Amino acid sequence: MAAILLGCTDDRHDERLRAAGPEPALEALLTVADAKAGARKFGRCAACHSIAEGAPDLGGPNLFGIYDQPMGQKSQRFGYTAALRNAGGKWDGATLDAWIANPKRVIPGTNMQFTGITDRLDRADIIAYLRTQSRDAGK
Repeated sequence: MAAILLGCTDDRHDERLRAAGPEPALEALLTVADAKAGARKFGRCAACHSIAEGAPDLGGPNLFGIYDQPMGQKSQRFGYTAALRNAGGKWDGATLDAWIANPKRVIPGTNMQFTGITDRLDRADIIAYLRTQSRDAGK
């Protein structure tokens, strides 16, 4: 039974990581990233963030359509910290990668209570998933 369960969750992580090359940069990781695996890994985020279009904010803002959008501006209803509202920048791949790794290192003063994800390919998978979650995905 354990082998069956492992087969259901196998995302070829190690194989994809090898395909990205030795010490891969984010761009290389994104070429092997798997949005479907990212959807499963987003489960860590779903405790605080919804992702469906029109879904309400939870403990954190709804993340539908967040990719390439300005930081701290997406939801008119969510109470972003001043640190995040004033950070500038946008939620591109590099910023999301750093944020998912350690939000408080990216924006000191954020209230996000998340210690981060250390695995670089797991972060790339989540970024790939976030990129698919917008009105413009696939265009």
